[in-house]
Amino acid sequence: MIINTYKYSGAYSLILLHEKHLKLFLDKWTEAKKINLALPETTDQDYESLETLLRHVLRSARGYMVWMCEKLELPDPEIDDPPSLENIEQQASSYIDHLVEKWKTPLSDVEEVKFSNKVYNSNWGVPFCIDAMLEHAVMHPIRHAFQLENLIKDNRR
Repeated sequence: MIINTYKYSGAYSLILLHEKHLKLFLDKWTEAKKINLALPETTDQDYESLETLLRHVLRSARGYMVWMCEKLELPDPEIDDPPSLENIEQQASSYIDHLVEKWKTPLSDVEEVKFSNKVYNSNWGVPFCIDAMLEHAVMHPIRHAFQLENLIKDNRR
């Protein structure tokens, strides 16, 4: 856990929530993997397999922080790319540790006003302020963990 040295405590809270929910997502993903859960058929490449879903969540977590740093003109947070699909299962936990470490400080010296005073287009074209992107980053692993949880329940019926 990081000690709150943030100028904006809202960012601090969201970063802690992001860490918590990335780890909870991995727990739910691991549960799905243990039962060899089949994902529903879709044309979405991120849902081709459990491995592509896991890589999607980890790649997105990296992308959110890189995007925020770019928009705020902060230094590159130097977050490694996520593991390859072939190694994702074995390296996911250590990669999450890396993400958590790299998410700790980039936004700590940013004044509160900069989190909501300007809107930027996301990489997928939707406008977000920095605060909204942080909230989106928290909800992303929650949403996918929830989807897996429901699929696991359906699989047990």
